[in-house]
Amino acid sequence: SECRWDGQFLLNCSFTRISTIPEDISQTAVTADLSYNNIKTFVCSDGRNEQWILKHLNLSNNLISELTLTTCTNLPILETLNLNGNAIHTLTLDMPIPARGSKKYIIADCLLPALKVLSVERNNLNTVPRGLCLLQSLQTVHMSSNAIQQIDPKDFQNCSQLKDIDLRNNKITKIHPDAFRDLNKLQVVVDLRENALTVPLPQILVSLNFFQLEVYLSENAW
Repeated sequence: SECRWDGQFLLNCSFTRISTIPEDISQTAVTADLSYNNIKTFVCSDGRNEQWILKHLNLSNNLISELTLTTCTNLPILETLNLNGNAIHTLTLDMPIPARGSKKYIIADCLLPALKVLSVERNNLNTVPRGLCLLQSLQTVHMSSNAIQQIDPKDFQNCSQLKDIDLRNNKITKIHPDAFRDLNKLQVVVDLRENALTVPLPQILVSLNFFQLEVYLSENAW
């Protein structure tokens, strides 16, 4: 492919106009920059890259509209995933599967155990992706400049490692009082600027630890 390879750890495919993931990605690459291209789909496990040791993957500014992360068996040590500036309206982190011998469903495990930073800014999401709690190491989630309308109590449930949540410039009108409850490690910022909130949030704010946390609420409708 037209990608540039430093011979050791860094693969740079940025601005190469590729529309698919190159087949000749080195198995020793730690950082892969695939930004500013024409990629429409990204399939984690397709049988050809079973030994990836990627820690940092940049897929920003492409043409991705749907993405499923439940099959990422070949990215066990991925730490940062940048999906900014795509057209993502569906981001699947969990997938219901039939329970054995039952008509009930259970939730499949997400196979990105080391992911710390998930950035999905400037996309078309209208809800917080389900299954964030399955990302066991997630510390930072950036979802600014989407079309998210409300924050439900289960959106960040059990996200025990979260430190930084950016929801700026969405269309949020409602936040459940328990939306951020038990996120004891929040210590950087909860950014809710430039939304459509119309009522104060005393119940939410009381549950947050102000000794460590910055909360931004300006440029709303109240």
